[in-house]
Amino acid sequence: MTKFFALNIGMIASFLVALIGPGMAQAQSNLKSRSVDYIVAVVNSEPITNNEVQNLKLRLEKQLQPGTAAPSAQVLTQQALDQLINEKAQLQQARDNGIRIDDTEVDQTELNIARQNQVSKEELYKRIVSEGLSVSAFREQLRNQLMISRLRERDVDNRARISDTDIAQYLQSQQAGKPVASSPVDINLAMILIAVPESSSEQEAAELKIKAQQIAQRAKRGESFAALAQAFSQAPDKGANGGEMGLRTADRYPTLFIDSTQNLNKGEVSDPVRSGAGFHILKVLDKKQSEMSSTLILQTRARHILLRTGSELSEAAARNRLVTYKQRVQTGTDFADLARQFSQDGSASAGGDLGWASPGQFVPEFEEVMARLQPGQISDPLISRFGAHLIQVMERREVPLSVREQREMVRTQLREKKIEELYSAWVEELRGRAYVELRDPPQ
Repeated sequence: MTKFFALNIGMIASFLVALIGPGMAQAQSNLKSRSVDYIVAVVNSEPITNNEVQNLKLRLEKQLQPGTAAPSAQVLTQQALDQLINEKAQLQQARDNGIRIDDTEVDQTELNIARQNQVSKEELYKRIVSEGLSVSAFREQLRNQLMISRLRERDVDNRARISDTDIAQYLQSQQAGKPVASSPVDINLAMILIAVPESSSEQEAAELKIKAQQIAQRAKRGESFAALAQAFSQAPDKGANGGEMGLRTADRYPTLFIDSTQNLNKGEVSDPVRSGAGFHILKVLDKKQSEMSSTLILQTRARHILLRTGSELSEAAARNRLVTYKQRVQTGTDFADLARQFSQDGSASAGGDLGWASPGQFVPEFEEVMARLQPGQISDPLISRFGAHLIQVMERREVPLSVREQREMVRTQLREKKIEELYSAWVEELRGRAYVELRDPPQ
């Protein structure tokens, strides 16, 4: 299973968790009070009932953000009907393409939903039943969402490719109008120094300037800058390495050197510039965007204790142990000592230290809890796909993104945007190919 499909599983889990939230039992009761259900639409010979529309409408209402203006009942009803028509068309397309979801995948996604809600699978089932939805119906809805996700991954997500040209164009558009200082550069300069002693008269300084100008002209006409540096430079290194000073960030060169070369391209030579040491002739050997940018990300250094759950250790028992460990730390025991003694992770020998981590490095259920902790704080026990964890955040810092990391971040952003565009067009295309018959309006 690809990484992106795993992310879709997370969205499926969030969608289906709404099925077991407060109010579902009341919704089921209200619907049962209707004497007769009826068909409101047919999609390629498959019916959509009024009860289905009303169920989805109630879920859509619960998903509204607090404080936002709620659409009218008529608008929500139409949204629910449209969504069901689209889902029917997608499910039929998935079946026609031979997509099947076996029980193992359904089981695994159930576990993911349970972990997301920090409950056991058995507790998840109890919640589902208590809210008036059978486990078999829940599993069938989950299977359908997995089929749609698999179809979308194949027909939409795999078509969303972002080229290096796309990234370059995006970065160029972002830099348009920004000052040069916002785009750090690395520069490699070579220098020839014609020294002007402090005791020199004005006439002697003028003669040395003429000498520097003559050397600069020879370099501009194509003579080897390295050979000229070895022959004439009076810098401390006497022109060794052809006067090359090495690739470094612009702020590590004298401001005079940067000002004199900022409009020069690679391979070009400056006119002589005067400093307290004498006249400098500079050649741009290389100039490129710095490997470090000014974009900062927040990194976290945390440590944890991991207990692997399974037949020998239930999730409930693992939670209880971790609660005990947390209490011991709060009364003075060193977290690192407990990690070395009890953690079943490779980090145990380092006292559970996970090192500095950037956003997205850990699984979502772990990272979500870690992000809420302040330095020094310890989490309550949490369950992930790896087992039960106790997390302590040690410290945080801001670090700059490298150009490679920044490009990958842009690639992800552009891909997500492209997927949204392709998905909307794909849904419309599937619906356009389907036979949709609207019957009695839902109410």
